[in-house]
Amino acid sequence: MPKVVLHREGQVHEGEVKDNTNLVVMAGIRQFPYPNLRYGCGMGKCARCACRVLSGGEHLPEPNWKEKKQLGPRLEEGYRLICQLWITHDIELLQDKDPIRPMTAPATTAGTASG
Repeated sequence: MPKVVLHREGQVHEGEVKDNTNLVVMAGIRQFPYPNLRYGCGMGKCARCACRVLSGGEHLPEPNWKEKKQLGPRLEEGYRLICQLWITHDIELLQDKDPIRPMTAPATTAGTASG
């Protein structure tokens, strides 16, 4: 079972997940890495789940078109959209205190309150 280490706001959260696990899906059903992983849409549109991969990135697939669109040059800094990844090997991640801004802002619906 892959071991996941998540660094966020000066704390380290560790856990094991089943092979081929999506961490955003797990957080959504309130399993590790919940409540420590920040996420939003789960579809690669908002970039709230973006993390920098500290180790284990060599086992990840190449970034998909959603990651390229949302992260742009941040990919070269090691950032990935966690909602787009299925974990099959040990991985160590760092999530910034504040969410990164996507390279392209998601579309908003008219009449939606902004907070």
